[in-house]
Amino acid sequence: MARVRRNKSYKLAKIYDRRSRELPFNADVTEVEVDNPLALDSGEKILAVRSIRGDPLGRLHAHHQIDEAQYLGGRAFQNDWERAERGPQAMDPTREYVDGARTREPVTERQRQAVLRLNRVERELGTDGAALVHDVLILGLTMDQIAVRRAVRTQRWNDYFARRFRECLDRLALVYGFATATGAQRAERRG
Repeated sequence: MARVRRNKSYKLAKIYDRRSRELPFNADVTEVEVDNPLALDSGEKILAVRSIRGDPLGRLHAHHQIDEAQYLGGRAFQNDWERAERGPQAMDPTREYVDGARTREPVTERQRQAVLRLNRVERELGTDGAALVHDVLILGLTMDQIAVRRAVRTQRWNDYFARRFRECLDRLALVYGFATATGAQRAERRG
């Protein structure tokens, strides 16, 4: 059987755009650069579409209202909160059935370290700052919703909460090691 000849203009390494062009009417997305999971070389990046609809931190970062260090500090706080939280747990069918007695699972070292970091963050931010960060990063509230919860409904208060939240993100970046004190002091003098 004769071998089929290929056209010389045919390229095997043709790049295809696999991003979705049809989005739901209420979608709120942004393009982000992420590591390529199929890359042969480490460090290769691809563009992906990420939903920022229910993610206030992602929305602020996508609209360039916070920098990379503030974003990473906020994500580290969220990660520690999720790790330390011991909320409702599903039943494990692999465990032996015991009538009505359910033993508590021991606290892992990762959970303990996350709680210690969260305690340090609360000391650094203060009571009001910790509550504000919790409302935005954990509960996903907007500045308007925070103002309503605190019974202050003017634009001036919304601006104050936004400014205070960015200050708290600066502090989180320092605590988690994504920024240095000299860089934060320079940014503070500029703002």
